[in-house]
Amino acid sequence: MQILLAVFYVLFPLVIMHMCDRFSFLKKIGSVILAYFTGIVLGSSGILEYGDFTKVQDLIINVSVSVAIPLMLFSTDLRSVVKLASKTLLSLVIALFAVITAVVTGYLLFGSSGSKEMAETGGLLVGVYTGGTPNLAALQLALGIKPELYLAVHSYDIVISTVYLFILMTFGKKIFGLILPKYVSTQKEDVEGVPEKDEPMKGLFSRKRSISLLRVLGLSVLIFALSAIVMLTVDETYQMAVFIMVLTTLSLLASFNSTIRNTEKTFDLGMYFILIFSIVIASKIDTASFSELNTNIFLYVSYVVLAGLLLHVLISSLFRVDADTVIITSTALVCSPPFVPVVAGAIGNREIVLPGITVGLIGYAVGNYLGLLTAMLLSAI
Repeated sequence: MQILLAVFYVLFPLVIMHMCDRFSFLKKIGSVILAYFTGIVLGSSGILEYGDFTKVQDLIINVSVSVAIPLMLFSTDLRSVVKLASKTLLSLVIALFAVITAVVTGYLLFGSSGSKEMAETGGLLVGVYTGGTPNLAALQLALGIKPELYLAVHSYDIVISTVYLFILMTFGKKIFGLILPKYVSTQKEDVEGVPEKDEPMKGLFSRKRSISLLRVLGLSVLIFALSAIVMLTVDETYQMAVFIMVLTTLSLLASFNSTIRNTEKTFDLGMYFILIFSIVIASKIDTASFSELNTNIFLYVSYVVLAGLLLHVLISSLFRVDADTVIITSTALVCSPPFVPVVAGAIGNREIVLPGITVGLIGYAVGNYLGLLTAMLLSAI
């Protein structure tokens, strides 16, 4: 039964990816949401009551996240930071400041002194709103957060971010345009190289990519092993935090190698392992405990998104950052890079796609560090 369960966890994400490629309505729902739904159905079915699968589940959780992080960071070009337009870079700094400020003030409003659960929530929110689901998964592992709390935060984030994305794509530009200057084009011709259709998972396991992906997968496993060795040299209290930080740092160092950085589909292969993680973590959920979570968590998530956006817009207005740049920066950090082309198309500005994706990749790179530091800070308050 344990072997069969492990095989299901590893192989079913392939089914999800194939179905999302084949059916557009499933693609709109998103592979991560479908993975969570699959896990919840599995956990609620009663099948897992016929044995103790905790060790298998924990092993797969730890390995999947640890292998996914390097794969998703290999494509990061940190040197591209200096290539960002000054307004885009400024908007990124303002956005990061706004998110952290919103998380800290939200903790003071909705949490209580020494509240471990709310401090962990704050760390997760910084991770997900500077990076995305990969950072959320990494922080869950680093902070040892209960599956119920993790899924609650992510579920609320999905609901609120959907509304947020709708606002940005519809009337957000008009509202922001009331206090922010208009975007001034720097291109005399149409932007080249901007993808019209995003199909990240298509061709992931094709033969022509198998050798190169196996190489980076092997490197990811090596980084995983080295990080584990370093982890064992520190006090048990700090082991997982040190493990994630070393893993992230070694992965970013590897990204400076052009061969590694330019290997196609490394990010998408990392997302495959995130889907494995998502199914497993959701299958561990105690639905009874989930329904009893404090509504303060929902209010906390809502506050961070709203307050972070307002603060981002207000500070940007002081520095004369244009509305389009603010919108795409916020999209990249709050909703993640895959939504950048969608929002850019909705507001009619293809020029901001590439800067927006770059901002999102930087967010992936710094999300783990900022999330861990914020959780530690809130725990000390």
